[in-house]
Amino acid sequence: MGWFGSAERYADRRDAGRRLAPDLMVYKDRAPVVLGLARGGLAVGVEIARVLGCPLEPVFVRKIGVPHHEELAAGAVVDGPTPEIVTNPDVCRMARVPESYIAAEAARQLAEIARRRGAYLGDRPPADVAGRTAIVVDDGIATGASMRAALIAVRRAGPAALVMAVPVGADDTLREMEAEVDALVCPLRPRDFGAIGAFYRDFHQVGDGEVVALLREANGSPP
Repeated sequence: MGWFGSAERYADRRDAGRRLAPDLMVYKDRAPVVLGLARGGLAVGVEIARVLGCPLEPVFVRKIGVPHHEELAAGAVVDGPTPEIVTNPDVCRMARVPESYIAAEAARQLAEIARRRGAYLGDRPPADVAGRTAIVVDDGIATGASMRAALIAVRRAGPAALVMAVPVGADDTLREMEAEVDALVCPLRPRDFGAIGAFYRDFHQVGDGEVVALLREANGSPP
């Protein structure tokens, strides 16, 4: 992370992707596919996919927030033939989040995932990652709940290698997650970690229209 000054940040998510890409060039000839967590991870992933000359695919993950404090992740859910729910035991215990709430909120988030899948991909099935190098990308890692759910789902699909790439992440969370992947790339690991958006000058909310445009740009045809 030598190119960072003490107050330096990424310009935006695409700038972060351009900075990540050189560290991922080693996978260029290993049948890579970039899997961006929808929605912010796709804006990072589009630049990585461009440099590696590979497809960009969305991973649909939704955070399960603590009641009345939705920004605090009690867990996350990712879709698939068998939806994967990952909880944050420490947060659930601290906030006294009941299992019934997790189940109900997971069902609600899966409905939103289904809406997004239809909007972004139409009837196109998910890409087959079996035997390929799966590079899972997000715009940052705080508690890691969403990324953990994504990694479990992608690992189940049988990639030859599973790589996690993020522009910035909480150092303690990343250390815990290193054993869950074959390789981890993250150039900025501040010990005093606040909000992910603090490490970007532009951290606007990515909308559905932008996601569709990113997928079209990366893959050469409308979904």
